[in-house]
Amino acid sequence: MKLHRATEQLDVNDSDLSGSMFNDANLSSTTFNQINFSGAKFNDSNMSGWHVNDVNLSGSRFQNINLSGVEFSKCRLTGATLDGIPLEEMIEVYRKSRNS
Repeated sequence: MKLHRATEQLDVNDSDLSGSMFNDANLSSTTFNQINFSGAKFNDSNMSGWHVNDVNLSGSRFQNINLSGVEFSKCRLTGATLDGIPLEEMIEVYRKSRNS
């Protein structure tokens, strides 16, 4: 499915969007529940206010994006990167700093 210059608000549930590519997309305030985004690429996009629950983000790549106010819960992040940095490592560093 291709969406170009779409201006609709998205509420996506129980879908396989693995390997998808999102370029210069405004996905702000979108809700994703039980989605497979494994291997997806998100580039130059606004994802502020995302609500992401039980989503597979394994191997996904986030480059130059706005993640302000995003909530991730019960997500799989193995191999996912943000500007080239593994998300699992970021979370580990954050948790260690909170416990210090």
